[in-house]
Amino acid sequence: MTNPDISLLEGIRTPDDVRRLSRPELKQLAEQLRHNLIEIVSQNGGHLAASLGTVELTIALHYVFNTPDDRLIWDVGHQTYPHKMLTGRREKMYSMRKLNGLSGFPRREESEYDTFGVGHSSTSISAALGMAIANKKLDIDRKVVAVIGDGAMTAGMAFEALNHAGDLDANLLVILNDNKMSISKNVGGLSKYLTRILSGRFYSGVREGGKKALSHMPNFLELARRAEEHMKGMIIPGTLFEELGFNYIGPIDGHDMDIMVETLNNLKHLHGPQFLHIITRKGKGYVHAEENPCAFHGVSKFDKDTGKTNGNKQSGPSYTSIFSKWLCDMASEDKNLVAITPAMREGSGLVDFSEQFPDRYFDVGIAEQHAVTLAAGMACEGMRPVVAIYSTFLQRAYDQLIHDVALQNLPVVFAIDRAGIVGPDGATHAGSFDLSYLRAIPNMMIMAPADEDECRKMLSTAYRHNGPSAVRYPRGTGPGVEVTDSLETIPEGKSKVCRQGTNIAILSFGCMLGPAIKVGDLLDTTVINMRFVKPLDEERLLTISREYKLLVTLEDNVVSGGAGSGVSEFLSDNNINTPVLHLGLPDTFMEHGSREELLALAGLDAKGIVHAIQSSPAFPDCNIRPSQVIS
Repeated sequence: MTNPDISLLEGIRTPDDVRRLSRPELKQLAEQLRHNLIEIVSQNGGHLAASLGTVELTIALHYVFNTPDDRLIWDVGHQTYPHKMLTGRREKMYSMRKLNGLSGFPRREESEYDTFGVGHSSTSISAALGMAIANKKLDIDRKVVAVIGDGAMTAGMAFEALNHAGDLDANLLVILNDNKMSISKNVGGLSKYLTRILSGRFYSGVREGGKKALSHMPNFLELARRAEEHMKGMIIPGTLFEELGFNYIGPIDGHDMDIMVETLNNLKHLHGPQFLHIITRKGKGYVHAEENPCAFHGVSKFDKDTGKTNGNKQSGPSYTSIFSKWLCDMASEDKNLVAITPAMREGSGLVDFSEQFPDRYFDVGIAEQHAVTLAAGMACEGMRPVVAIYSTFLQRAYDQLIHDVALQNLPVVFAIDRAGIVGPDGATHAGSFDLSYLRAIPNMMIMAPADEDECRKMLSTAYRHNGPSAVRYPRGTGPGVEVTDSLETIPEGKSKVCRQGTNIAILSFGCMLGPAIKVGDLLDTTVINMRFVKPLDEERLLTISREYKLLVTLEDNVVSGGAGSGVSEFLSDNNINTPVLHLGLPDTFMEHGSREELLALAGLDAKGIVHAIQSSPAFPDCNIRPSQVIS
């Protein structure tokens, strides 16, 4: 792929520059932006396919609307790289998702053009409606636009917002970016003609005038409304949105710049809730992404000519792949096992299971609440559900986890991926809180594996447990421990001593065992792999609290309410005064960067842990020889 001329793009500093372009220049800008985007992501990694699909949409929005005064709210944010590039951040794009660089998602702190911070799905319509209501109350004449994908429309929250917006008759434009299908025949000349008519002022004027004229004749008004809906229903698939109170327009080709600009210009002047349905193609303009948009959804560095990734290959199986194999093995043994995912088949490692056991695989879409309660219903009837979900997304189903699963003590296994620090995706995707929010729930059994083999055994332990259970594991690979093929379990609530030392005992939870061993070697401390966050190994805690002068808890979860807090609560309940040092993630939202960088910033690498122990008020009483003290 040659490096094209991007001189027009280089002249764009703000959307004001876009608005000065001619229509033909907008098309040139789209081509240049698309090529530059491929160049940037090929060197930097990131979310490519979705962003390639929104190039024309992004240009048209900034061309028609007076951003940032007019509010533009994106859903999730995977598709917003063109938006960042047109709003003064193109030259900083190579820093994206790196420590101290640009975020991979819209952030209010980063730019005035990022009017709402996103990262999780299906929030845009609710946020946009809130802004529209606020502007009306404050008597501010401002347009509000929400852009949401067809995947995000599977969430109940989106329809809750649509229902509310239609009821309020709010001035709001919702754009459905539908990229699950190619441009079909109905998105052709006839559809373009109808869209021009239905979004134009003449039709709008006749529509509103007719309503006023017939307002004193209810029967005729209802007849006219039904006739309009049935006529629209014959030629466009918008009846559902019309019933919710929106004026539905589309579907139109989201890559046709002329029709996009003309339609948005028409809709800009209409009153009340408007719904524009556009059809786009993920990966548009880059053949490798068009052919395999899933692979180019979130991609590491790649060769832009061949599409092959340049990233370093993992040294061993990831925790996700360990889960994937265990799931298939356990399903072969137990026909009652079913697997549920909220639209994360690839990310959560369910591809093999979905192919081997299609009748026992359930992808519910981006609907985490439904996923958990669906599992509860299955468990009530004797099935053994395994819910594969990211830590950050399980937060969205917290009520269902408590009310529908734990309260009824149902045997549902939560395989929680991306726990702890996740790295480049930043605060919206970090799994920093799961130990805290899970530990507070009665009936829950919570485990955190220190290595790959332990992860497999814990999954079996959770599956055999007659109640709700969770196994939380990090993104990426473990220390490289050999994994057995058995489905054996580990004793519930039992820890394991991994290194014997003196005076100080480090209680490691989960993947922090590696740095804990390094610190143990440096300071000659005992290191215990706690394995269970709930129930804790109380017998072990009673013993070590008498034998050691300082206990150190170590976890990749926030300290507040985490595993270490459970240790201190137990010691306090038993009137034990042994000093405890709690090490974990700080009481803040961690920024984006590599996992290693962020752990070091949190003081959770070996150097940071040693420093924290040496700084503890209890350390001088631990009789560590000067040669063992690390500077």
